[in-house]
Amino acid sequence: MSRRALIIDQDTHGPAGTNLQAVALLLNAPDTDVLGVTVCTGDHWRDHQVRQALRFLEVAGRPDIPVVPGAEMPLVNTPDAVAAWEARHGKLIYNGAWDLARPGRWADPRHTPDLPEGNPATAPAAESAAAFIVRHCRARPGEISLWCAAPFTNIALALRLEPQLPALVRELHFMGGSFAPATADREFARTPRREFNFRFDAEAARAVIRAPWPKVVCSPIDVSQNVRAHPDLFAAIARANTPLARYLDRFGPRNRPMWDEVAAATWIDPSLVTRAETLLLDIELDPGAHYGDTLSWHPGTGPGHGERSARVEFAIDEARFRALFVALCSR
Repeated sequence: MSRRALIIDQDTHGPAGTNLQAVALLLNAPDTDVLGVTVCTGDHWRDHQVRQALRFLEVAGRPDIPVVPGAEMPLVNTPDAVAAWEARHGKLIYNGAWDLARPGRWADPRHTPDLPEGNPATAPAAESAAAFIVRHCRARPGEISLWCAAPFTNIALALRLEPQLPALVRELHFMGGSFAPATADREFARTPRREFNFRFDAEAARAVIRAPWPKVVCSPIDVSQNVRAHPDLFAAIARANTPLARYLDRFGPRNRPMWDEVAAATWIDPSLVTRAETLLLDIELDPGAHYGDTLSWHPGTGPGHGERSARVEFAIDEARFRALFVALCSR
């Protein structure tokens, strides 16, 4: 079987958690060749996440995979802009790196404290994330998939560097967006079209969504919000007694949604998806209350302002997903 070339674009906040557990699945997928992990600010600051990605790859036995620093800030959005928006429209429930009221967050993007999982011995790549993406896609046109579960800043910067990037890649598969998730979670029940990856860098999200990729797969909140990381998953993984299994057993969050893990699994095995729709997508950039919201239309009903077609995942075979998660994290 030929191996599928992949670049992972992720905000690799850890230890473990949805971000790095998704990376674990992609690393251990038997037919996948991970070319690198590109990192931008999202759930936490870029530099902190780069160090967590490096340490994770050391634990997983893959320090050969480059970790490539990307954008420290979104294209337009800033903490001050968020503060001004919140003064008009109310507090955001989640704001990633800028959520300074949450434990373990700080205002200085260059602050790099000691990591609870241990500090990395390896160093990040000297190249920028955008240049790394463009260089590899130019070298292997039509072969590389972009798997993205962070704000789209790095991909938007790569598009600026190489406007023909969509013609050079195999597909764009991403975790992001929200439509009408069936959940009592106060964030998505109250604002069902607001999702962090899109909102944190809405301008980048629009630029990427509107680009003419040959294939786009969207794994939104709807498909993963109610798929939870129960303790039994980590107990099963722990039996493998590998460094990665011990890391996940120690740090893996219990009873949290598996947003990025589901998006990774459906890229690895698309047959896990039991319900999907083809929709036209765009991002709201009006600075009002709905800034960053997911916009969607059925084919043929869009306004024709640049919206693009995507396959949107809405349900998976959860039992098969859990079996895959345990199997790949136990390798």
